[in-house]
Amino acid sequence: MSFFTTHEELLHQALKAIAERTYWSAYPESPSPKVWGEAAAPAGKAAFEALLGNDFPLPATGATVAPEQSPFGIELNVRYPRADPDTLVATAAAALPGWRDAGVDTRTGVGLEILDRLKARVFELANAVHATTGQPFVMAFQAGGPHALDRALEAIAYAYAEMTRQVPAATWDKKGEVFSKKFTVVPRGVALVIGCNTFPTWNSWPGLFASLVTGNPVIVKPHPRAVLPLAITVQVAREVLADAGLNPDVVQLAVDTADAPIASDLAVRPEVKIIDFTGSTAYGRWLEDNARQAQVYTEKAGVNTVIIDSVADFAGMCRNLGFSLTLYSGQMCTTPQNLLIPAGGIETDTGHKPFEEVVGGIAGAVAALTADPAKAVELTGAIVNPGVLDRIDGARSLGEVVLDSNTLAHPTYPGAVVRTPMIVEAKHGYQQECFGPVAFAIATESTDDSIAIFRKVVGEHGAITAAVYSTSEDVLAAVEEAALEVGVHLSENLFGNVFVNQSAAFSDFHASGANPAANASLTDGAYVAGRFRIVQSRRPA
Repeated sequence: MSFFTTHEELLHQALKAIAERTYWSAYPESPSPKVWGEAAAPAGKAAFEALLGNDFPLPATGATVAPEQSPFGIELNVRYPRADPDTLVATAAAALPGWRDAGVDTRTGVGLEILDRLKARVFELANAVHATTGQPFVMAFQAGGPHALDRALEAIAYAYAEMTRQVPAATWDKKGEVFSKKFTVVPRGVALVIGCNTFPTWNSWPGLFASLVTGNPVIVKPHPRAVLPLAITVQVAREVLADAGLNPDVVQLAVDTADAPIASDLAVRPEVKIIDFTGSTAYGRWLEDNARQAQVYTEKAGVNTVIIDSVADFAGMCRNLGFSLTLYSGQMCTTPQNLLIPAGGIETDTGHKPFEEVVGGIAGAVAALTADPAKAVELTGAIVNPGVLDRIDGARSLGEVVLDSNTLAHPTYPGAVVRTPMIVEAKHGYQQECFGPVAFAIATESTDDSIAIFRKVVGEHGAITAAVYSTSEDVLAAVEEAALEVGVHLSENLFGNVFVNQSAAFSDFHASGANPAANASLTDGAYVAGRFRIVQSRRPA
């Protein structure tokens, strides 16, 4: 059976979607039993629980490691094979020729079949993402499952489009000199995916599948605190490769610990030609500066900014921004951080609002969402690692605390570390990312000053998202012009149930690659085209 033939219709739907950029999704985002069946959720949870406290079912010949610590306090203790960089790289390099020679259609079909089997394990994956990242369960299901699958499918579609842009063969005839020419997609080499703690599947799958279907064997190096979702991914990929009669070592898992990291060792190996990384600015820059032999795709820290000039629905703005700040305790690369508001206040649908009242309205929306701990934790989730707590404490010294971060007791997980968002009226310290539940309200001289600050801070430090609220078309145009100059995606006047920290596959580009926060965009042609080259051969016909 050809996996490509099985999934060809889905591929063409995805190709159509990336061309049209309208709404389309291949995977239902609701965890409802009406969508997935009554047995899916309990079966997925049981499958997840069966992995806990055991050796993960991947080939192992020696020692194991169990580095994960759940933000909810869940006892995980899943034991994974300890990675050996020399063996991983040598094994991947040996697998490359056969994977390259499998051809575009076979590789694409394998990628699509992997997605189909991951879909079948979506509730198991959701529990794994939930337990390792601290995401609320519904968010873990959506972002870790259907939305991540959509992004992976999007990457496969772009890769297929780029690989098939030209014919594989041609007859060349110049005044009787006739040649047969062949054009072959050739992978760059071994690919390395370095996963993140917060969104292990959503952030890793696009690069993984883009590299895979373009012919590159992939080493998947998860964050030590969020291994299980990517271990399941690798397990499924290896099963599909074996079922296709191909070498399963095309995809390998590389698990390390915080005390004995291996990412840097792998990253500078001459065989490693592609690196995908999501995480800190410092390490992203290290990769860009030191892994010179590789094509490096990074998503680093950014200073996401909201310019508030005037609003046609003040309550709607407060609700919308309040939800954006609260979701997953701000532990998203797309969460707003800097709120730029004229010191003299703004005009609204209910009259003029002084600066303090604007900030108070947003703070009040956050407070309302977090007042009931049982409901709040389904939005905030848990704090992913101790570094976030340190940043919360440090932010208190940067200005007047308008809304403090509070500790909440989780009704299901007594060991969970839960903090509500903080809003600080800051005059300094807001020029760099403060990842976590911290937002800065900044009093500016005017909207023109807000735009100037936005242009300077984002231009120097980057951003993944930006937003503006204004009833003036001139202001909207000025902010859009500034966003184009600093290369950041802009949302205008969000009042309803679409939020600045949400990004829709097949329509929205995630990051632009045009500012310091990221050097690539999920997902466009540039994201996939550098992962392969076309090599030709010719002979007289």
